[in-house]
Amino acid sequence: MEREAKKEAFRKYLESSGVLDALTKVLVALYEEKDKPSSALEFVQQKLGGPWISDYKKLQADKSELQMKYDELVEAHRETCRQLEELQNLKMSTHKDFADGDKTKDGL
Repeated sequence: MEREAKKEAFRKYLESSGVLDALTKVLVALYEEKDKPSSALEFVQQKLGGPWISDYKKLQADKSELQMKYDELVEAHRETCRQLEELQNLKMSTHKDFADGDKTKDGL
């Protein structure tokens, strides 16, 4: 008995939220299609506003490509920062050596 009550409550929930109506409309549209799509699931997803499976796969590929480019740019940035730090250290070292040379000359 409790199981039947749960089923009825769930059915009412689906009905009140518009899910049953939306699914019915999509299934009727699929039934009325003269040329049935090769993927009924993809048809239903598209009619309910979801992305096509092929669109989803393309987006995943695009994301992977962008992630690789991002990783390359981060690595290039790190390398550039490392080179900048080396140049700054070299400049400071050269400047210090030059300043120390002036002090030695002044002492002579």
